[in-house]
Amino acid sequence: MPFIEHVSDADLERVALVRVVPSLLTHGFCCVDGLLGELTGGIVLEQVKDMHCSGMLQDGRLAGSVPGVHRKSIRGDKIAWVSGTERGCEAISFLLDLIDRLVSVCASRLGTKAIRERSKAMVACYPGNGAGYVKHVDNPNGDGRCITCIYYLNKNWNPTEHGGILRIFPEGKPYVADIKPLFDRLLLFWSDRRNPHEVQPSYATRYAITVWYFDSEERAEAKRRFKNLTASNQSGSSS
Repeated sequence: MPFIEHVSDADLERVALVRVVPSLLTHGFCCVDGLLGELTGGIVLEQVKDMHCSGMLQDGRLAGSVPGVHRKSIRGDKIAWVSGTERGCEAISFLLDLIDRLVSVCASRLGTKAIRERSKAMVACYPGNGAGYVKHVDNPNGDGRCITCIYYLNKNWNPTEHGGILRIFPEGKPYVADIKPLFDRLLLFWSDRRNPHEVQPSYATRYAITVWYFDSEERAEAKRRFKNLTASNQSGSSS
């Protein structure tokens, strides 16, 4: 598939150094508009719509269930996890490669974090029935997630009519940040307790693709904790 709008390393470095790094260090979040351009962004949107129409997107799960609380009262999105190598995900793969390159340039300038890997991509749809996601922190307990990147795919989005704003509550700041889920916009923010956020109810179909980049040391420690916990539970159940 031909992706005409090639993004050069020099362009990415300029965006990283002029926009992303200063904003993350000062505010904890950053928006980059016009990431892929109309043509390539439109192909990504078509691939996501195809996934939605084919039934690939399933109800998003919660980390822990709360008795008496319905899942959809907490999060109402439908999701699928993709690596980008799947058939029909060529443009999504192109997007992920571009975000990888951008974060790679930023990583060495963001302090002591060693960012060498990321999650699969979470393709998400809020179906437009008032679904949202209550205020939460992506990584409240040190699971390794360091930077959250969300790419939005919503053309002609009108927040007054359609809702669906992502509201960030930056820790220790006297303001909130309202991010409109506009087509071809990339949002980056720290995944930890610095950025509680919510997705306000959406009244039109709202698409986004999210990836999380890991702090290698924190990720390794989280895996060790999980392994030790699993081992202790197994030894306890066998005694």
